[in-house]
Amino acid sequence: MSKINNQIKSHTSLQLSSGSAHERWRLIKDATARYGVIAGGLGIIFAIALIFFYLLYVVYPLFISATAVPVAEYSVPESNLGKTVLLEIEEQNEVGARFTNEGQVIFFSVTTGKTIAIESVKVPQAVQIVSFSQGSPINEGAVIYGLSDGKVIIVKHQYKVTYPNNVKLITPSLSYPMGETPLVIDDTGVALEKIAVRIGDKSSTIVAKTASNNSGGSKIRLSHFEKEQSLFSDEATITRTDAIVDYPATTVKNILIDKEEQNLYLFTANGTLAVFNILDKSAPKLINEQILVSQGDTITSTAFLNGDLSIMVGDSSGIVTQWSKVRDQNNQFTLQKIRAFKVSDKAVVAINPEQRRKGFLTLDANNTLAIYHSTSEREMIKESIGSGMPVSSALSPRANTVLVESADAKLYSWSVDNKHPEVSIKSLWEEVWYESYAKPDYIWQSSSANSDFEPKYSLTPLVFGTLKAAFYAMLVAMPLALMGAIYTAYFMTPKMRQYVKPTIELMGALPTVILGFLAGLWLAPIIEEHLAGLFMLFLFVPLSVILFAFAWQFFPKSVLQNIPEGWESAILIPVIILSAWLAFTVSVPMEAYLFGGTLRDWFKNELGIGYDQRNALVVGIAMGFAVIPTIYSIAEDAIFSVPKHLTVGSLALGATTWQTMTKVVLLTASPGIFSAVMIGLGRAVGETMIVLMATGNTPVMDISIFQGLRTLAANIAVEMPESAVDSTHYRVLFLAALVLFTFTFVFNTLAEIIRQRLREKYSSL
Repeated sequence: MSKINNQIKSHTSLQLSSGSAHERWRLIKDATARYGVIAGGLGIIFAIALIFFYLLYVVYPLFISATAVPVAEYSVPESNLGKTVLLEIEEQNEVGARFTNEGQVIFFSVTTGKTIAIESVKVPQAVQIVSFSQGSPINEGAVIYGLSDGKVIIVKHQYKVTYPNNVKLITPSLSYPMGETPLVIDDTGVALEKIAVRIGDKSSTIVAKTASNNSGGSKIRLSHFEKEQSLFSDEATITRTDAIVDYPATTVKNILIDKEEQNLYLFTANGTLAVFNILDKSAPKLINEQILVSQGDTITSTAFLNGDLSIMVGDSSGIVTQWSKVRDQNNQFTLQKIRAFKVSDKAVVAINPEQRRKGFLTLDANNTLAIYHSTSEREMIKESIGSGMPVSSALSPRANTVLVESADAKLYSWSVDNKHPEVSIKSLWEEVWYESYAKPDYIWQSSSANSDFEPKYSLTPLVFGTLKAAFYAMLVAMPLALMGAIYTAYFMTPKMRQYVKPTIELMGALPTVILGFLAGLWLAPIIEEHLAGLFMLFLFVPLSVILFAFAWQFFPKSVLQNIPEGWESAILIPVIILSAWLAFTVSVPMEAYLFGGTLRDWFKNELGIGYDQRNALVVGIAMGFAVIPTIYSIAEDAIFSVPKHLTVGSLALGATTWQTMTKVVLLTASPGIFSAVMIGLGRAVGETMIVLMATGNTPVMDISIFQGLRTLAANIAVEMPESAVDSTHYRVLFLAALVLFTFTFVFNTLAEIIRQRLREKYSSL
């Protein structure tokens, strides 16, 4: 007996030992899984936060203010050789040039002021320099001297870079593009008080204001030189055209010629601007005359903004206004003030435009230096330089070095860090009045073949396109996906559900690039050709289903009994296909009969609605097809997971199947259905390839379903490979990614909050 008891105790002890080990192993697995899930969740949160902060890190420099740091201060080099009429800096910011009123050009070190070379302009003896003007700074630094005998001499300063003994050496020199012999502008020998020049590859234009003499008053003379290259030799023939501009010359204080040599601008003492069309150089024609400043103020400085499409005008009240060529109602260009900058309370002494951007430097009578960007309307820098009145200033070609000469014979060199002036909150999100545009607008245009092009970085049309594409995609996907999910989960037989649900979910595995390819190259031409058929589809298919359902009750009982219960919907497939074919077939003659042609032409002629082949309609269908599986799968699972006792109880209390669905099942499954819709919306907002290939990718703001669009995601995909790293374009694309990231984060957060509240509200059912 004791032996049996001992065996029982031993067996029980073994079972306890085995159960304890199994329990410990189960606890270890539970703990591992729990900590693994925690680690995975924290890792996801960390990855999302890392992405967010990296985007911020790349975007943040766009909104950093520019800085200016003094580098050197020294006496004006060779001050005994005359007063400064122009300061220049070469590309490398190492050599500066000082042009004097005595025809001397002093090249010096920008950092130390040490003289490098002195060149004398070949002005004839016994002739004085009366006037001076700079041509386009971009055009190799051409300048012109107006002489007292009615002649001019044109000079270019240039810089040769060599590397003797592996040491960079910059050698400055002067050249004479129109020859060393002065050109005669006024054959009577009258001094040229004001002068302007434009030097081109094949033509050059000079405009001069002459002084009054005994034989006549002051005149505005125009001389144009056209170079014609021989086809059979290297010789070139110069053709000269002279004309007198019919305008009171005594009032003219400044002269400008645009780079195309098509327009002449004459500024008067009372602030009036006269614009002449000089396309025909022999007959300048006055096309516009207007006052640019307020009454009592005078124009103190003028300059072309980069590209010569706008003129910056500084006045005695310290205001700089931007006047740009805008087409009027008659499709003629007129000058219109598009913005103004309050620079100072003192007169604006100088305006120096940047050579590669739409920025400009100003100096006022109080020796305050400021740098602005015209389009973004940002004041980048404002610094006080020196103590004396400013005499001259220069902005380097890269806009990163400034030279200022003051009346106390001092030169000040400043280093400027101004990398992203084009970007501001206004330029990103508000309407901006760009040059040559008739009115302010939202525009995204990041590149062009023109070197004078101004990038336009408005994110508003991209956000609009993103929301537009998502809206039309959800308009197509939501009814089909949700109705399909309701029918599959609640009304369909289990046998049929085994085939339908996996098939629809398998649609989600299709690559979006394939969908985009089919939408752009197959679907878009079909819709363009059968637009009326597409609209008739929405009439024929529902009507055919209703008629078939009505006729169903009259079918023979023998036929009805042979169809398995719940498979009736499968019979609708050929009905839908047949009705769709009928809609497209009937639409062709009906379209011709009702609209006298195509529906597209009728929309355009009668309603003014244009039609692009790749448009939001194509995107809505294609992207809706891509979003349907996501919404359907999640919504169907939510509806199917509603506890059976709720539906059985509702039916037992006398509710119909449809009442049970609408009053019980949908309310209980509403958190899951809402999650399905929001996840589908997130998928639509972030979709790239379909909208890239099926929309035309045009960043226009038009709600019309027949117009194209560009989304944030597609824009990033298209332009990121073209952007230079750390450039403004590159960082703005990252800003677009940050906006897209914020959209999805906000949508998902709101969706989760609403889902939790719906769950709490209906959890008691």
